[in-house]
Amino acid sequence: MFSRLRELNPHPKTELEYTTPFELLAAVALSAQSTDVGVNKATRRLFPVANTPKKMLALGLEKLKSYISTIGLYNNKAKNLIAMSQILVDQYGGEVPESREALESLPGVGRKTANVVLNTAFGQPTIAVDTHIFRVANRTGLAPGADVRKVEDKLEKVIPKEFLQDAHHWLILHGRYVCKARKPECPTCAIADLCAYKQKTKATD
Repeated sequence: MFSRLRELNPHPKTELEYTTPFELLAAVALSAQSTDVGVNKATRRLFPVANTPKKMLALGLEKLKSYISTIGLYNNKAKNLIAMSQILVDQYGGEVPESREALESLPGVGRKTANVVLNTAFGQPTIAVDTHIFRVANRTGLAPGADVRKVEDKLEKVIPKEFLQDAHHWLILHGRYVCKARKPECPTCAIADLCAYKQKTKATD
């Protein structure tokens, strides 16, 4: 399965736009219950003026809200970003920590966000299970589980080490563009013959 996904996309990347670990952390925190496209539109305006914790604090809560007001739950996300930036300045010298425990202690950062940052910014072989990965893992039979943590733990066990670093990007992109929630593109799926999904959709004229 992963050999095929790698052949189609040898170097998968997040669709969130960022250049530094802090920009990635901020973008992922903003992306909860929002699309990457929507987040990118906002951060293209935000990051040129506030792309470090110090600059974020200097921008202030109300001005930050004006930059991200197009994103869902922006009021709460703005508060978390300011609080997060304060902690990064006070406790980590303005740098994003590379440990799960430290990341998950930041406001607005849960296990999924921490996994994305650890994997994408720091090269750790973590699996960030979002709705796409949860669906693909269950639908294909790759790593069925009743909740995201069970799916994450199973994926870490069943995915060969050589694929772990990029696995969550492949699965997210596959779920976003091929194994879609309402109408999966089974006729054009590269791993259809390896998939346990019984209700495969058929091509229509």
